[in-house]
Amino acid sequence: MTDQELRDLVGSLAIAQKETDKQQKETDKQLKETSKQQKETDKQLKETDARLEKKLLNFGIHLGGITKSQGKVTEEFFYNSLEKNKTVANIKYDEIFKNLKKSRDNISDEYDILLVNGKDILIIETKYRTKTKDLNKLLNKKYTNFKKLFPIYKDYNHHLALASFQIEDSVKRKALENGVLVLQRKGELIESFLPL
Repeated sequence: MTDQELRDLVGSLAIAQKETDKQQKETDKQLKETSKQQKETDKQLKETDARLEKKLLNFGIHLGGITKSQGKVTEEFFYNSLEKNKTVANIKYDEIFKNLKKSRDNISDEYDILLVNGKDILIIETKYRTKTKDLNKLLNKKYTNFKKLFPIYKDYNHHLALASFQIEDSVKRKALENGVLVLQRKGELIESFLPL
């Protein structure tokens, strides 16, 4: 290789290196810009996530409020209906209580409606829509707690009831098989289904 060819080669390599350096600087600039844009996008995503989480929380609160409202309407309907007559399954009661709360010996519970006379007590759990878990809760938790919380009624005849606007046939059948009275809304009246 001649000196001239060597100089031409070194010159072309220098030009190529300058072009490579220029391209490298442009790439670095683009990477910095991309990184900046990514940070901005991340910030926007976090803000969007926070707004979405807040909206979902509010939505859950609204749905929870609707559920509570339906439960209150159900409870109010059955309480008002039973307060007028106080007779269920041919048993006449003297007193009615609503939302009775009691705590004793680290046990606490609330009872939607209680009807009492001198020898009988009817414990009513109200639900807008009754599910199997509600029946199980009445039988296994609420009634068990009731006996501990209200020993004054230990010699009374205990009766359990589910009062509901909507109850599946399978749940109704299971309730009746377990000796639980079922009260359902029928227009503006209450329809009673007696345990088997």
